[in-house]
Amino acid sequence: MTALTDIESWKAYAACRDTETSTMFPAPGDPNAIRVALDVCKGCTVRFDCLRHAIDNDEAHGVWGGTTARQRFRIATRVRAGNPLELLVPRG
Repeated sequence: MTALTDIESWKAYAACRDTETSTMFPAPGDPNAIRVALDVCKGCTVRFDCLRHAIDNDEAHGVWGGTTARQRFRIATRVRAGNPLELLVPRG
């Protein structure tokens, strides 16, 4: 499955699908904007798939799967060390 096909399989269900792109890519030093983006992800039914995509594609900016770039970096480091993403960030 290609990355594009992977995106197409879940993006239609993403809570952010109708959200302005700029909302999901807040300035790193703006805690209020970051909180707004993270709130969009709360309750999203495809949050895990979004996070998997972001880690698999080294997304270094924005909020993906309910995580900031810094959080994803930490998670990705552990995934690359052999820890399954499913154990680090449970689905649901």
